[in-house]
Parts: sequence; C-alpha cells; structure tokens
Amino acid sequence: MAARITNRPAAPVYHDVSLLTADDLHLFNEGTHYRLAEKLGAHLIEREGAPGANFAVWAPNAETVSVIGDFNGWRAGEHRLMPRGGSGIWEGWIPKLGPGTIYKYHIRSRHDGYQIEKSDPYGFYHEPPPRTASRLWQLDYEWHDQEWMQRRGSANVHPAPISIYEVHLGSWARMPEEKNRPLTYRELAPRLASYIKDLGFTHVEFLPVMEHPFYGSWGYQTTGYFAPTSRYGSPQDFMQLVDVLHQHGIGVILDFVPSHFPTDAHGLSYFDGTHLYEHSDPRQGLHPDWNTYIFNYDRHEVRSFLLSSALFWLDRYHADGLRIDAVASMLYLDYSRPEGEWIPNEFGGRENLGAISFLRKMNEVVYREHPDTQTYAEESTAWPSVSRPTYLGGLGFGFKWDMGWMHDTLAFFEHDPVHRRYHHNQLTFRMLYAFTENYVLPLSHDEVVHGKGSLLGKMPGDDWQKFANLRLLLAYMYSQPGKKLLFMGAEMGQWEEWHHDSSLPWHLLQYDRHRGLQWLLRDLNRLYTTEPALHQLDTEPAGFSWVDANDADNSVLTFLRYGGRNEGATHPENDRRQMVLAACNFTPVPRLGYRVGVPERGWWRELLNTDAREYGGSGMGNAGGAAAGNEPRHGRPFSLTITLPPLSAVFFKLTP
Repeated sequence: MAARITNRPAAPVYHDVSLLTADDLHLFNEGTHYRLAEKLGAHLIEREGAPGANFAVWAPNAETVSVIGDFNGWRAGEHRLMPRGGSGIWEGWIPKLGPGTIYKYHIRSRHDGYQIEKSDPYGFYHEPPPRTASRLWQLDYEWHDQEWMQRRGSANVHPAPISIYEVHLGSWARMPEEKNRPLTYRELAPRLASYIKDLGFTHVEFLPVMEHPFYGSWGYQTTGYFAPTSRYGSPQDFMQLVDVLHQHGIGVILDFVPSHFPTDAHGLSYFDGTHLYEHSDPRQGLHPDWNTYIFNYDRHEVRSFLLSSALFWLDRYHADGLRIDAVASMLYLDYSRPEGEWIPNEFGGRENLGAISFLRKMNEVVYREHPDTQTYAEESTAWPSVSRPTYLGGLGFGFKWDMGWMHDTLAFFEHDPVHRRYHHNQLTFRMLYAFTENYVLPLSHDEVVHGKGSLLGKMPGDDWQKFANLRLLLAYMYSQPGKKLLFMGAEMGQWEEWHHDSSLPWHLLQYDRHRGLQWLLRDLNRLYTTEPALHQLDTEPAGFSWVDANDADNSVLTFLRYGGRNEGATHPENDRRQMVLAACNFTPVPRLGYRVGVPERGWWRELLNTDAREYGGSGMGNAGGAAAGNEPRHGRPFSLTITLPPLSAVFFKLTP
C-alpha cells in the first residue's frame, strides 16, 4: 500500500528515549559495531510503564523519515523520526504499539524529492511474500540445547567428522493433500532431525533462510538480513527447528549472502534516494550475472551492518557455522566482467580490497565471539590461503569448498567406463593440492539444477550401472581427505534434477535400489564418524598416502587413510589401529586376484563393499577380508590379494 502524505499535525513521537549511545553512533560510523540488531530497527520497549516501540534507521540523505503502518492509516508524516546528530540515523519512540504491528519506513530524500517506502533493514520478522512490510516482534525463546552448546566445539574442530546434509527448507517435504504447501519450521523439526540422525549426518546446512522476496532465488537474493523467512513460520518457530536439531546432536550451518542483494524497491537498494548500501557505479555496484547490487564494502556503516548480521545468527539463533556464498565474486573486481567494464583498485589490480578486508574482519570477529563455530567459503578460484588465519595472510575461513574436486570428479564419472583410463588424472590431480586448504568436498544443490540433471542421471550405463556408479561416487567421496557435503535427494537416487517447488520423491524408497543407496549412505556416515582414519587427519598430509595412483589401464585407485598417531608411533603407518585401505574400481569389469601393497602383516577386515546385495549390488566380495602375505608390492613389505567388484569401492581395516 502506498503511503499517503498528510498535512494533519504530527502524532506523538518521543525523542527523549533512545537505545543508541554516543559510543554506538561512533562504532557504527567507524564500521566496528557488531551488534546493531540490539540498537537499530524496531524494539518493543516501555516508557514510564506504557507500551510502545523504538525505531531507528540509517538514512543519511533523507529529508524526512516517518514510520507508517496500519496504526496510522499508512499516512506519511504523522510519526516522524528525528536525526541523531551527524550519524545519519533517524530515531524515535511511538506509544501504544505491540507485537505483530505492521510497519514500514517512509523516506523523503533530499535528492529530487524522491520518496519511497522501505521495509526495516534490521527487522526481525516480515510479512510473508509477496507482501513486504515488517512486523514488530520480540525474540524471546526458552532454549533446551544447553548440552549441545556446551560440547559443540568438539563437533566443529578440524579433526572431527563433519558430514553435512544440505537442505532447501521449502522442498524437502510438502503436503500434497494441502495444495502442495511446504512444511512449517515446527513440522519440519522432528521429521528432519530424526531423518538426519538416522542417516548419520553430523550437520545440516540450510540454503539461506533469511527473508527473500523471490522464492525462486532459493534465498540467495536476501532482503531481510536479520529475519528468517516468514514463509514457514515465526522467528521462534525457526528457533525451535534449530533447538530440536541440536537436541538430536546435529549442528546447524546457515548459508549467508554478503556478496549481493536484490534490486527490489522495498529492500536495501537506493535506500534513501542514493546508492547507500551499494556502489553507485554499475561497474562496481551491479552484478552482471544475477542483476543484483553489490555491497559497498568500503563504507563503514555497511560493514557494521553485515558484520552485525553474521553475528546475529550465531548469537540469537544458535547457529554453529556460516557458509559464505559466492566468495569469488567478492574477491575480484573483474568477476564476470569483460575488459573495460570494471574499475581497478587503487594499485591497478583486480582484487577487491574492501571485500577482502571485510571477509578477514568477519572471520576474526566470528571466531573471537564464537570460537566453537566455523565459517565455510564457497570459493571457486585459486585464491591462496582462503582457510588460513588472517595473521598468516589468509582470509581466515575455517573451511573452503573444493570446487575443483567436484568438477573433476563429476566430469570423470560422466565418461563411459571404457574411456575412463584416458581421464585418470581427473581423479589423481586433486592430491597435488588437497592439503593447501581445509577442504569440504561438496556435491551441492548447484550440481543438480538448470538442466544439469540429478547425480544419478549424470551416471553412464544402464540402470544397474547408474546405481553402481553413484554408490561408487559416494564411497569415493567418503574415502577422500576432506569433510563431506551432500544435497538432499541424492541419498535416495533422485532421477530428476531438483525442483524448488516440489517435494523430494520419497516414494522412490519403496524400490530396492533406491532404498539400498540410502542404506549405503547411512553406512558410509557410520564408518566415516566411527573410524578415526577417515576423519581425524582430513586436513593434514599425514592422513593420506597413495598405494597405487597409476593403474589407469584398469581404472583402479588404491590408497591408505590414517588417523591420529598412537603414543610412541613415529609415523601413521605404524599405528595399526587407525589405518583404512580404500580400493576403487571405476569399470564394470571385476578385478579378481588384484594385489595391493600394505604396510602391515595380518588380517585386513572388509569394512564396507558398495557391491553388497543390500545396497543393490551383485554381491561380489572378499568373504569378510583378506590376509596380508609376505610378497612386497607398491613399495610396501606386504600385500593383499583381493577381489574388486565391478564399479565398486571396498574398504579394509587391519585387525589388531
């Protein structure tokens, strides 16, 4: 609803009540205020026993700022805020307002008489889209996750097993009997928590839950940086979802998007009649791929806004980590821009110095305030030291997505097995850089949309081979150094690519092959979390060694994974208890009598075989394991003679 301008006398707005101190204003303008959600926006507070709300908004180029809503007939000018010195902030307290009150800011700019209605950039709760007003709300909630919060640090450290189930809340499950509506936060809580716990994932990662006007953006075009989307319920409903997941021992990672924001008129764009949050020059301020605005990271108040948003989700919603989207687009001024359509930095380079400084500061602040959490960078280039501390010159992230592994591995698997011998290096190349960063191996939502097909659909061959290939892909991922991330639906062998407006195809689990794939993933998670060799040294070179990386003719890879050393052990290979052998056959040809070098004599028990019948395989295997004989092989003093089933991965562990 458009605001009406009125000449009626202004309604009472009290300006002698303020949440903002002089220090707040100084830190905000300096770019070092990290908890602005406690000061800016709308807060329900009493004045001399009377209910009301305090409003504060940053609009330095405004001539007037009014609060409009149902309570004043959406008439601009009736409840005017007053400027706070030279801070650019307008503030005031309005009586007789309570929870649920709908409101916006009406801004009249000093520039060309520009007028606009804006939702609250610091609003805690907004109307369900397509409506765009903000709601007065309190964030009171009684948490029951104290046990998790006390021990979560041990679940987030680099040596811990981190296996992430990536979820889009609106399409994990729907209610077909109710016009295909998505589940609410409260409906999701018990179902999602039980499902993730049963499959053995340690963490869940939500595609952005922050309020966004366009559902088809999956949340990546954020307008409400301090509000969970109201599509699925209230802020307290989302808190309960996090709470229940924590009570099931599941960490919660939130997708966070400080890289760009949409051009919607009610949002941050052209906020006070000027390019306030974004750069004014489209060569810096307009993203060519998504037609969205890019934050001006050099502006101190924008840095305070984004840093406060990052901490807000850790403070108020107990998030255990933030996955930062599209980091590469932040780092490079020429990202997706042809020559002549970007502006170099002050030194003539292509690096976005403001964004680099912001990312480093964000990571420093997050780890200082919440040292038991992690940040994850989706960064797709060769930028050095993304996941190294800032005091060593890094960007300061805890982990980085290994996009190179994802691209190379999927490209290899899409080849017909008869041609894979010629592409063997697509698998082995990764080990040249595998420990330069702390990596997460992602098979994310981006790989199953926009015509790319599902993971199962990418696999070559007939149906049997497709499932065998997918089982092999998942097992290969779990055997590699690095934390794991899998997008929902892959665990059941979804045939079609992901659609954000449809439920996952749960009916597939009535079929043996789909159910078998799910069983395999459950066993992979169990093995990954219980075998130290498969997770403790994920980020260290001591956790991996090739047995044979060069058997391209047979398309076979064999390697050893190691856990932490026993007391007195001089090398991981001397630790008999924490050593796992992985053997992967990337062809449909069984390899019988295949000899593999190992460092220890003894019985090597078969831990997992993706060709097992219960997973949908042919049932070929090693009768429980193999004994290491005295014949040297692959530079090691002993060797196993094993059977490698078709299109399979087999894991072995030395029995003490």
